[in-house]
Amino acid sequence: MSWNPALDPDLPKGDAVDAIETVIVPRARDLGGFEVRRVLPSVARQMVGPFIFFDQFGPIEFLKGQGIDVRPHPHIGLATVTYLLQGKMHHRDSLGTDQWITPGAVNWMVTGHGITHSERTDGQVRESGQTLLGIQTWVALPKDAEDAAASFTHQPAPHLPVLEAEGKTVRLVLGSAWGETAPMPLPSEMFYADATVAPNAALPLPDNHEDRGVYVLQGGVSNAGQYHEAGRMLVFRPGDRISIQAGLQGARLMLLGGATLECPRYIWRNFVASSRDRIDAAREAWRAGDWAHGRFRLPPDDNAEFIPAPAR
Repeated sequence: MSWNPALDPDLPKGDAVDAIETVIVPRARDLGGFEVRRVLPSVARQMVGPFIFFDQFGPIEFLKGQGIDVRPHPHIGLATVTYLLQGKMHHRDSLGTDQWITPGAVNWMVTGHGITHSERTDGQVRESGQTLLGIQTWVALPKDAEDAAASFTHQPAPHLPVLEAEGKTVRLVLGSAWGETAPMPLPSEMFYADATVAPNAALPLPDNHEDRGVYVLQGGVSNAGQYHEAGRMLVFRPGDRISIQAGLQGARLMLLGGATLECPRYIWRNFVASSRDRIDAAREAWRAGDWAHGRFRLPPDDNAEFIPAPAR
């Protein structure tokens, strides 16, 4: 059986409880030069399906000569998903990947046993300035994939399925939902989608996933007579048929979920693992700084600096 703290046999079901199990209010985090809204992990919820990390960055306006400089840093035990709504970002990693990401496309980086990457706005983009708005999420890997080799896949926006009907436009970023499947190969069952919903239009959530959440990026939505404004993540009880309705201004939503994992995960900085021992080993490998022979390498085209491992 998968591990899901919401599936307690002693809890009431059906009409005895609200369909919404949790409402998560993001907390602001300063990443040095720009602020993000961190939704996951939270006190109320560590994960929604396999999604263990969820940050909104922006909208932020960078003037000429300004931009993001996330120096090379390591990851293990997860897959990162970078999705932009405005602006461009430059990804480089220790596999040799050199990839810009633009709105509607998706960068999918599976870290497995270990990878190092950087994210910057440089070159002509930095010289011109830009407005940046996007979401970065992490997907925790199942135990049998934690030590797999790292990989990177980019899917441009035209390759992703887009569904349109009755005031709704939905781009399926990952997984399967509403009868469509995105092309990205995945280590476990999940879905992730970007939806624009017209004023007063209703959007049903896919009912073929155990865990389901909705992040209100813009506008607002109603469910069961309750209105939820932008900057809220709604996590729904498993098994219920759910439909959400956009408010008078419409809504821009990120929908996510999937099968829960076999056990909880430990998180330390950029590491996710099913045991503390795995995190301890990765931390010591990063501190050792043996880029030529050790567990971690630096991106070949961005190796002049890196984020050192903190003392704790």
